[in-house]
Amino acid sequence: MNYREALEYVDSLKKYGVVPGLDTIRELCRRLGNPQDKLAFVHIAGTNGKGSTLSFVSTVLQCAGYRVGRYISPTIFQYCERIQVNQRPISQACLGRLFDQVKAACEDMASEGFSHPTAFEAETALAFCYFLEKKCDIVVLEAGMGGEQDSTNLITNTKVAVLSSISMDHMQFLGDTLEQIARQKAGIIKPGCRVVTLRQDPAAQAVIAGKAKQCGCRVLTADPAEAVHIRYGWKRQSFDIDSYRKLTISLAGRYQIENAVLAVRVIEALSDAGFPVTETALRKGLLTARWPGRFQVISEKPLFVIDGAHNEDAARKLADSIEFYFTNKRIVYIMGMLRDKEYERVIAITHKYADPIITVATPDNPRALSAYELATAVSRVHGNVTAAASLEEAVEMAYLLAGKEDVILAFGSLSFLGRLTEAVKERKDYGRSQKGAGSGQDASGGHR
Repeated sequence: MNYREALEYVDSLKKYGVVPGLDTIRELCRRLGNPQDKLAFVHIAGTNGKGSTLSFVSTVLQCAGYRVGRYISPTIFQYCERIQVNQRPISQACLGRLFDQVKAACEDMASEGFSHPTAFEAETALAFCYFLEKKCDIVVLEAGMGGEQDSTNLITNTKVAVLSSISMDHMQFLGDTLEQIARQKAGIIKPGCRVVTLRQDPAAQAVIAGKAKQCGCRVLTADPAEAVHIRYGWKRQSFDIDSYRKLTISLAGRYQIENAVLAVRVIEALSDAGFPVTETALRKGLLTARWPGRFQVISEKPLFVIDGAHNEDAARKLADSIEFYFTNKRIVYIMGMLRDKEYERVIAITHKYADPIITVATPDNPRALSAYELATAVSRVHGNVTAAASLEEAVEMAYLLAGKEDVILAFGSLSFLGRLTEAVKERKDYGRSQKGAGSGQDASGGHR
């Protein structure tokens, strides 16, 4: 099948919904030759910070000379971004060819009475086939949802199991207490692997420690408090930790320091697991790692920032960055949320920093909250809110409302940020307004 047909096929699989469990993916991969058993993995689970940690770790490994696969979701700009080798997305032709194989296996399963694989199960199986075909030395794998019952947890050759920040999310699938959610996330821990976790809430930390003990694994805890001499900025940030001096990252947002600390500990664990990394590669990888949609500056004059804060924990981290970087700045919001997310909590945490708030609907997503419904929710706590008919209208309204020294902040569901970024780039003055955005210039916000 060609690329268009491949996307149509994936879309057709969405009718099978989300089905936690490994039986179906296990049978599908068996029919494809169990490619996952011939690969080595860094497996990352958590509520927030998975993607940024994946970007840091995979970029460092690439700088160290390894051939690195990475599997991510959701994507921002195009479908092929989900599956990458050395940061190059799978080609459209290769995607279509491999989906032919996956589709045939799925149809055989259905005809023999097995459950038909879901879209995510088909994508995951295809990714394993691609990484094996490309002879990856190691794959950095982001769990889709949860961990224990997530399709990615089919893997057995986990070198390092990584737990990023754990908080409340996907409660309808994972449980309604932090302990239950942590238990699902900790399910990626396999006997004999290294375990690296960000320092968690004590309840979640205890669950992780218990699972690691059960599997005979030692836990290395990445404590953000160990980072000192922090220099914050929205273009570059740096910190010291242990013997490393002035490790520098290009990802903005105060919370990225903790993700970078977690990545440093993961790299140390990988060195113990047979994947050594030099300090030069560590420094280069941290500096050059990019991750779209996480407190990312896409234009200047006015400053235009996009962020995927879609749950309570991410909203608190976004609020922290707003208070730090944009004190005394007038801010125009563009908000878009999915109806199955904690949008009322996100509104409660973030609304006080905005002057006008513009709401949008995430396009082409059946889970999207309409712009009107979101505006109605916002209006309960904020008096200046407008529902936009489209992303393009929201962008134009924001530019009309914002002066050159103001800030436009678009946040919520990651799934609308790609389209919104394209709308910004299509503006006639984009080339002038984005000059310097995302560059390596220092723009420090403070010290610690």
